[in-house]
Amino acid sequence: MDTVLQLGEVAVHVTLKEIKNVHLGVYPPSGRVRIAAPARMKMDAIRSLAISKLAWIRRQQRTFRDQEREAAREYVSGESHHLWGRRYLLSVEEREAPMRVEVRHRRLHLQIRPGTSTDRRAALLDAWYREKIRGALVSLLAKWQKIVGRAPKQVFVRRMRTKWGGCNPGSRNIRLNTELAKKPKECLEYILVHELAHLREPTHNARFSQFMDQVMPGWEIRRRELNRLPLRYEAWTY
Repeated sequence: MDTVLQLGEVAVHVTLKEIKNVHLGVYPPSGRVRIAAPARMKMDAIRSLAISKLAWIRRQQRTFRDQEREAAREYVSGESHHLWGRRYLLSVEEREAPMRVEVRHRRLHLQIRPGTSTDRRAALLDAWYREKIRGALVSLLAKWQKIVGRAPKQVFVRRMRTKWGGCNPGSRNIRLNTELAKKPKECLEYILVHELAHLREPTHNARFSQFMDQVMPGWEIRRRELNRLPLRYEAWTY
C-alpha cells in the first residue's frame, strides 16, 4: 500500500520496494507524483528528497497541465493521424482481404474486414507503428551503441501510458513507447540515446547530464520538442 506524503498542494505517493535506488516520477495526465524507494529507506529521508525536488515536480506538473491532448479516435475515414511528425488523413477501406496499413501519398490507408471493431482497428494501427519503430531502430542502434559505448540486451516497443521510454540497467533491457512513431524521428533518437545512457549512469544526476551533453549536444531541445507535442488521448486510470 502506498504512503502519501502531503507537501503543501503536492501529494507524493511513496512505495517501498526491494530496490537499490530511489526513483521519482511525475506522470500524465494530471502530474501524479510517485516515489519508489528501497524498503530500508526511512520516510523522513524520502520526505527530504521530495522537498528538495519540489521545484522540479511543479515544473513537470505545469507541463502536463498545459500540454495539448489529442481527441478520442474512432479510426474512421477523414481522421488525422501522424507518422514521424507528419499529418496524414486516414482512409478506411472495408473488404474481404488481409488487413493492412500503408501510406499512400498524404493518406494513411487502413484496409480492414467488414465489421471490424474500433478496438481492433486501433490495435492494427498500433502494431503498424511498432513495426515502423523497429525498422528505424536498425540504423539508430548501429550508430548510437558505438557512440554511447553500451548495447542493450533487448529493446521492447510497446504502448506505454506514463513514459516515452524506460531502461533496466540490471537486465540491460530498454523499452520504447509505440507513440514515438507519431513524433519526429529526432524524438525517437533522443529517447533511445537517453535510455542507452542509463546503461552507463542509472540515475538523472550531473554525470548523466554531462554525458548527454557530450554525445548529443542539444538533447534538451529535442526533449522540449517532444514534451510540446500533443499526448495521445487516454481514458486514464490509476
